[in-house]
Amino acid sequence: MQRKYPIGILGATGMVGQRFIQLLENHPWFEVEWLAASDRSSGKTYGEAAKWRLDTVLPDRIARMTVAPADPEGAPRIIFAALDAAIAREMEPRFADAGCAVISNSSAYRMAPNVPLVIPEINADHLHLIEEQPSRGASGGYMVTNPNCSTIGLVMALKPIEERFGIEQIFVTTMQAVSGAGYPGVPSMDILGNVVPYIGSEEEKMEAETLKLLGRLDGHSVIPLAARISAQCNRVAVEDGHTENVSIKLGNKLGRAATRLELLSAWAEFKPLAGQGLPMAPDQPVEWAPQDDRPQPRLDRNRGRGMAVTVGRLRPCSILDWKFTVLSHNTIRGAAGAAILNAELLASLGKLEPVVEAIARA
Repeated sequence: MQRKYPIGILGATGMVGQRFIQLLENHPWFEVEWLAASDRSSGKTYGEAAKWRLDTVLPDRIARMTVAPADPEGAPRIIFAALDAAIAREMEPRFADAGCAVISNSSAYRMAPNVPLVIPEINADHLHLIEEQPSRGASGGYMVTNPNCSTIGLVMALKPIEERFGIEQIFVTTMQAVSGAGYPGVPSMDILGNVVPYIGSEEEKMEAETLKLLGRLDGHSVIPLAARISAQCNRVAVEDGHTENVSIKLGNKLGRAATRLELLSAWAEFKPLAGQGLPMAPDQPVEWAPQDDRPQPRLDRNRGRGMAVTVGRLRPCSILDWKFTVLSHNTIRGAAGAAILNAELLASLGKLEPVVEAIARA
């Protein structure tokens, strides 16, 4: 690639927007050329508008950039969106209608029938749904979404098992980091020394998105996985990294009960073609932690540069069949990193060709 794709970020001053900036610094394919945020930030330099909260230095080039109005006019053709759902519902279709590829981290359109909800290693074929969007034929623009931060870790751990054995029932309890609530997030007096057993709409998102992601594309729509799922979601005093305790009842694809070794082999041998070799993709999407007390957020969240999911504590379940623990980095794999990987997949499939043509004409 002789020249990087120019990209823009909607919601650039928020925590996910900041994570986009951090992960895109020195990216081999994409370069940040446009930043947009709320009206109160428009016209300011990014350094003035954003309260930088990450553990790397804000790039000087980004700090000097002027925050633009959140309008498609003058924006690049590739947009990473880090917006609240209510704002995204109105704004993302405007950018798609204007000819932009909108790669969104928002929940606003995840369950829309013609919008692909994608994890490259899991369901890359669902990207075909962009061709069902009216904006695709009219302007070339479209929307693609990545899942909720708690859903991604669960689905990546389940996919290798579902492929080999089938899954009939899923029960999951989450312990979710405070960074998932953005900044300033949960007040310290509410979370320190405490567990909050409620995250608004999280359980519903997790249940619906998991079945869509593990479902199959059938013509113009996705048929969800025919499994039952129950999620219980909790906020805990952890900075980054969502931990999930999972119990599953397997299907009967083998015609017999699956062994522990067979489940471990499913994870170890999970190397899907889609996504592999892309800049953000981990070498091993699902990593096994053999220690009795792992995975742990502090020790395991950055595996695969924050893009790998870690599983551990696999053991029989006395109610279903098997139970285990899953850990994923919620703002990298579960948010900005997931969207960037989706954009890389789109580029590798030629779905960003309008942008390539625009660059060639420039």
